[in-house]
Amino acid sequence: MSLTENEISRLILDCSFRIHTELGPGIFESVYEEVLFYELQEEGLEIKRQFPIPVQWNNKTMEMGFKADLIVEDKVIIELKSIESLQAVHKKQLLTYLRLSGIKLGLLINFNENLLKNGIKRIVNGL
Repeated sequence: MSLTENEISRLILDCSFRIHTELGPGIFESVYEEVLFYELQEEGLEIKRQFPIPVQWNNKTMEMGFKADLIVEDKVIIELKSIESLQAVHKKQLLTYLRLSGIKLGLLINFNENLLKNGIKRIVNGL
């Protein structure tokens, strides 16, 4: 079963809305990450958590470029936040992660919103 980026995104968002409805805003990011990781595994998806993405510099591979919160099916990066509001730097950061990893779709999800839909940003890298 090979899902498209959009199908994976739909599953991620469905799980995120369920989690936000149940837990609400204001919990630590690590809690949302733990629960979303569990829920996506329950959906049968392959998830990498706190996965290191290397960076190339001067023809050398720096193994610890950054850690992606969650990578789903090697097709979607999820960057989770639980902050007052998303800033432009968060979107730029996720776009950089996408470029460095070669992944085409990223979801920036800020669980610290009264309405979760206001805290979701979809970032694409040539999709």
